[in-house]
Amino acid sequence: MTTRRRRPPPALLLSAAATGTALLCAAAAVPPTLAGDWPTWGRDATRNMVSPETGLPDAVTVAKTADGEADLKASKGVAWTAKLGSQTYGNPVVAGGRVYVGTNNANPRDPKYAGDRGVLMCLDEKTGNLVWQLVVPKLPAGRNVDWEDCGVCSSPAVDGDRVYAVTNRCEVVALDAAGLANGNDGATDEAAHAANPGEPPVEQGPTDADVVWRYDLRRELGVFPHFQAASNPLVVGDRLYVVTSNGVDWTDKHVPAPYAPALVCLDKKTGKLLAQERSGISGRTFYCNWSAPAFGDVGGRPTLVFGGGDGFLYGFEPEPDAAAGTLKELWRIDCNPPGYRSRDGKPVKYRDGKGPSEIIATPVIVGGKVYVPIGQDPEHGTGAGALSCVTVEDKGGKPTPTIAWQNAEVGRSMSTPAVLNGLIVLPELAGIVHCLDAATGAEVWRHDVESNAWGSALVADGRAYVGNESGELVILAAGRQEKLIGKADLLGPVFSTPVAANGTLFVSTGTTLYALKK
Repeated sequence: MTTRRRRPPPALLLSAAATGTALLCAAAAVPPTLAGDWPTWGRDATRNMVSPETGLPDAVTVAKTADGEADLKASKGVAWTAKLGSQTYGNPVVAGGRVYVGTNNANPRDPKYAGDRGVLMCLDEKTGNLVWQLVVPKLPAGRNVDWEDCGVCSSPAVDGDRVYAVTNRCEVVALDAAGLANGNDGATDEAAHAANPGEPPVEQGPTDADVVWRYDLRRELGVFPHFQAASNPLVVGDRLYVVTSNGVDWTDKHVPAPYAPALVCLDKKTGKLLAQERSGISGRTFYCNWSAPAFGDVGGRPTLVFGGGDGFLYGFEPEPDAAAGTLKELWRIDCNPPGYRSRDGKPVKYRDGKGPSEIIATPVIVGGKVYVPIGQDPEHGTGAGALSCVTVEDKGGKPTPTIAWQNAEVGRSMSTPAVLNGLIVLPELAGIVHCLDAATGAEVWRHDVESNAWGSALVADGRAYVGNESGELVILAAGRQEKLIGKADLLGPVFSTPVAANGTLFVSTGTTLYALKK
């Protein structure tokens, strides 16, 4: 998950002409998805932050020019860089020869788009050049639902020739992976949608996105996104599961839409609403619903797993109840340790450093078990957290969840766990990277990256890659012995998670996307 920042770094303006005519022609053909791609948050539906890629860089040096930009000729291990906006929280995904990443419009790629907007960029995987972009106006309701300069904070999901994303306007969109370069395949209102309220339509061209369908969560379901919509869609068969980002208002206490769903299911081909959760999550939400759903075998049955803004982990029947339009709840369990919600018979306040938290991280499914930490918006600071391992057993025909183990030495975390070879690697917000035994939760080692860690650790090629707020990419050995392999200064804060695809490591700072190769 990502959230707002109030310290945007400066950005430079680039002309859209720099994309070149050749790129417009290339955009018409979309290569097939490759085995080494990273097409969705967590690589697949289980959301485990692990990649089978090998040959990834173990040493990176980023030299900088006089104006503070990356100097490719003098750098080591940097294949290319792409200029983003001034703040970037959308995590990159890689599929079909393209890299998709959410950012803002502080560095316009096309002069017809001016001012603060959300942007989803589609870049060429080999060069980093722009193929097309979705540029979205801000919500007129203001910062309480669409915080300035945050841009598109969601990580898209690529499925064949479709790209599914959630915009800063709390809309779910299905995009043609080829963009408008091969014609308009879906909705025909792209020009009107790209315009600010009260302004004329923005003429569309071959470097603009092709919107196949659009579903407005605010208009259709009455949700109230808190500060921003941050949802990483999940594709399972012909179904698309999306978190609504429903949360509190400017008071940070009141939920304006307590009966609106936190999780919905859409038809991926048409955008039609198929079902919504009716478990009352929004009414119990502390702050917002920003976690992403996962899907896999849990307790011997296919299960849709979701971390709620109320601190509970939920298991849903993935097949929607068509008649009721409901996602059937199978089970739920509180991931807050005893004493976090109440102490000495009295409730503990949400903002208390030792109080309860919601689930912002994405739950991970491995070996029939679910691993998930609790945490809060980083602007609430560090505090008491926990990492839980949840198992589910059939008891009298009813799936029943149990906390198999819980490690409360892990502080508040927004990070999605990486589970491999019996180990869990998980950063907490305070910058402590924990390596735990997956069977018992016992700590194997910990390493301080000496700055806040917003994103997750990627485990690949025997290493754990972690970015921090100081702009470092920290490389650790992903084994039972703590070992620092190296650090790389990426010249800007890293709020996202490194991803590996086709022999390349992709890492974004607030202003730059790096493609790193050995």
